[in-house]
Amino acid sequence: MDKNYADGQSDLRKTRLESYENILEALVDRPLMFSELALETQVHQPLLTRHLKFLIQNGLIEERLTQKAGLYAITEKGLTVTRVLNFPKYIRKIKGTIRTIEEAAEVINDLADENKDT
Repeated sequence: MDKNYADGQSDLRKTRLESYENILEALVDRPLMFSELALETQVHQPLLTRHLKFLIQNGLIEERLTQKAGLYAITEKGLTVTRVLNFPKYIRKIKGTIRTIEEAAEVINDLADENKDT
């Protein structure tokens, strides 16, 4: 575990948006209990409580009460927001791939032109 997590320092370095984004991303695959969410996001308990309250009030997540514990789950609205927030990351990720494909296409065209000349 991050040594700064115990004293809450790791959450202080994150912006509120980054914390909300981390919470939403943690919930994309499955609903989580509070303790699992705290561990997954490395957000200190009081701050996590405030963030969850905000996300619930804005319809991005919901709390599902079970007999054993409360679970937090992402809503359709939350999934949409997560996709929008992740889109720039996706573009940056594929940008290098696209550049490589364009360079490969240029090489292929050059080789094709050389073969026509011979």
